Amino acid sequence: MAIFWPRANEQGAFWGLMTGLVVGLIRMVLEFSYVAPSCGQPGHRPAILADVHYLYFALILLGLTCLIIAAVSLATAPIPKEHLYRLTWWSRYSQEPRIDLTGPQMTSDPVNSNFSNDSDPLPASWWQRAALWLCGLTGPNSGPAPPGTENSELNSLQEDPLWRRVCNINALLLLALNVFLWGYLA
Repeated sequence: MAIFWPRANEQGAFWGLMTGLVVGLIRMVLEFSYVAPSCGQPGHRPAILADVHYLYFALILLGLTCLIIAAVSLATAPIPKEHLYRLTWWSRYSQEPRIDLTGPQMTSDPVNSNFSNDSDPLPASWWQRAALWLCGLTGPNSGPAPPGTENSELNSLQEDPLWRRVCNINALLLLALNVFLWGYLA
């Protein structure tokens, strides 16, 4: 919702999602508490369980979540426009520099503060190296880059036409599979 509506903010998203979570959990607890009656038996379940299909309930819950997001976002301060460049659909190709909402934060790391960055780390075991490789890291200290060293190529929306087609075809295949499974299993 925040991608298409720049007025949505963090407070609205948080409270909307928390409301959706709580209402969904209530429905789930009710589903497990009130067992569906056998054929020919009278049902004593609440109307929200007996009369509202779970897929319709999901649509109602989506609407409720969107209403809460909109209401809380309108009741709180909006995000300034200079913080929204390339974060919404309408400004995705903007060349304006985006100012982060929070500046760079210096955090103390008591674990690594006794070691200098010049010393070579000890060789890790094979499972630690495998975990680092799976996460795309080269070593134990190869976390996020310091602020100001972002790669402009990583922040660009330009993509190779071949990979754009591959991603679009895969998206269509997964969408078709999802619709089939939804129709078959629902």
